[in-house]
Amino acid sequence: MRAVVCKEWCGPEDLVVEEMPPPPLIVGGVRIAVKAAGVNFADTLMIRGEYQVKPSRPFSPGLEIAGEVMECASGVDRFKPGDRVMAIVHYGGYAAEAVTAVDNVYEISASMDYVTAAAFPVAYGTSHIGLKEKLRLQSGEILLVHGAAGGVGLTAVELGKLLGATVIATAGNPDKLLVAKQWGADYLIDYRNEDIRVRVKEITDGRGADAVYDPVGGNVFEASLRSTVQRGRILVVGFASGEVPQIPANILLVKNISVIGYYWGAHRTLDPGLVERSFKELLTWYGEGRLKPHVSSVFDLTEVETAMAMLSGRKSTGKVVLTT
Repeated sequence: MRAVVCKEWCGPEDLVVEEMPPPPLIVGGVRIAVKAAGVNFADTLMIRGEYQVKPSRPFSPGLEIAGEVMECASGVDRFKPGDRVMAIVHYGGYAAEAVTAVDNVYEISASMDYVTAAAFPVAYGTSHIGLKEKLRLQSGEILLVHGAAGGVGLTAVELGKLLGATVIATAGNPDKLLVAKQWGADYLIDYRNEDIRVRVKEITDGRGADAVYDPVGGNVFEASLRSTVQRGRILVVGFASGEVPQIPANILLVKNISVIGYYWGAHRTLDPGLVERSFKELLTWYGEGRLKPHVSSVFDLTEVETAMAMLSGRKSTGKVVLTT
């Protein structure tokens, strides 16, 4: 099968596209003919050996896919060959075929194309559980979303509005902020030209944000500490800035702030029932037309270097997707 192959820890420029043996079917697993695969920041870390999961090399990266079921392991009866699905994999998504446990596979409707489906699981799954279960976002609260035009950031804006929050979006340029506005943001902050703390205080009449969704880290996180209300909550989703912030505990103490660490992928093991319920609600909302996934760029597998560079260079909005 054709696949993107990582032979040694490397950057996107050293990945190759070549033939690999198809992965073996696992007990309780499903083999999927991959039509499209979402590109995630985690993929750029994984190929460098900097992610929580470190596969044996050679391997194919890729955490989320969409395609058609090819075969199911003995005893798996939730799906049959030909079913249209999206799925989560530990890695191996940038390939013509992928295998994953049946619990990681979700049927998609005829109205959801494969590119959209490949862009759906990680971004929406992360934001849905992050906002509802981790931040406990309530209708009427003020939500500050950083990296608001990126994959997870844009879904946080969209879902935050759906949950009844007032959303303040931050991003690094006016074009990205326009995208965040189109997806529902009430207020916009260009963090390269505006002081986040000052603008949040202006927008909220000096009150601050109730909750913060932060996939960026670095200086943006530090600004969040000074932009929340007393007893505010900050969700640490990732470090797209490349800088892991050091948290000054004195500010947490004085303001009674809760900082919540959040690795969505672990919840597939920690609480698979929660992930199942999350996707059920998300796919229902999609079917009702309440969600509009945004894919800014689509590339062939052979263009993986360009796709990953676009993502890591923060030149994309929404999701970037590879097709097989």
